[in-house]
Amino acid sequence: MENYERIEKAIRYIEAHTESQPTLDEVAAHLNLSQYHFQRLFTDWAGISPKRFMQCLTIQAAKKLLDESRPVLDAAFDVGLSSPSRLHDLFVSIDAVTPGEYKSMGAGLTITYGFQPTPFGTCLTALTERGVCGLSFADDALEQLKSEWVNANLVRNDNAVQGTVQKIFSNDTDGIKIFMKGTNFQIKVWTAVLNLPTGVFASYSDIARMINMPKASRAVGTALGRNNIGYLIPCHRVLRETGAVTGYRWGVERKKAMIAYESNCSE
Repeated sequence: MENYERIEKAIRYIEAHTESQPTLDEVAAHLNLSQYHFQRLFTDWAGISPKRFMQCLTIQAAKKLLDESRPVLDAAFDVGLSSPSRLHDLFVSIDAVTPGEYKSMGAGLTITYGFQPTPFGTCLTALTERGVCGLSFADDALEQLKSEWVNANLVRNDNAVQGTVQKIFSNDTDGIKIFMKGTNFQIKVWTAVLNLPTGVFASYSDIARMINMPKASRAVGTALGRNNIGYLIPCHRVLRETGAVTGYRWGVERKKAMIAYESNCSE
C-alpha cells in the first residue's frame, strides 16, 4: 500500500472519531502499524507530526488559514499579482484551446500520458507540445482523458512524464506550461486560482470577485469541479466561507492532505 493511501485511511478514521479525539496509538492500530512506525511514516510524508496534522484537519484550522490569507490576497492585488500566469510564486506559460480546437475534440493532437507516484497517490499526467493538459488522481483517469480528447492520439509513456511530475510536486514550476481546455468562464476561474501562491487560501466568493463576477460564487464552484489539471491548477486552495473543506474532484481527504502538506500547518 502506498504511503498516501495509509494517510488517507488515517484521515478518514480521525474524521469518523472526531468527538473522541483518537490517540496516536489508536490511529496506528487502525492502520495495523506500530505507534513508532506510524509516527515515522507520517512525519516523513508530511514533514510534521500526526498530532499537528490532525489539528489541521478541523474546520476551525481551515477557517484560520482562510482568514490569514485574506490580507495576502489584498496585497497581491495591490502589487498586480492578478496577472494571468502566476503559480507557486513562479511564472508559467498558459495556453488555451481555440474554439475550433475545442470543437474538434483534439483531432490531430498527440497526447503523451503516463502514471507516476506523488505524495497524494498515483496520478495520470497528460502532456502535449503546448503543455500539461491533464493531471488526475481518479481511478478512471484514463477514461476521463479519452472522453475529454476524443479524437486525439493518446500514447502511453510513463518515463516521458516523470520529469514533469517531479517538478510539479516539488513546487518547481519554472518552465512548466499548461494547456487548458474549457469554456471561457472556466478558463477565467482556473486562471484566477493560479494566482494563489502556495499556502494562500481563498473562498469561492473571493475567486468570483477576482474575475469581476461577485455573484458567481456557485458557478465558480462548478468550474473548479471541472478542472482536469489537479494540484498544478490549485483548486484545493479554495474553501467555503466557513472554512469547511469540501467539494474536491479527487476526494475531500486528498484536498485536506494537500492543504496541510502545502501549508505545513505553520502557526
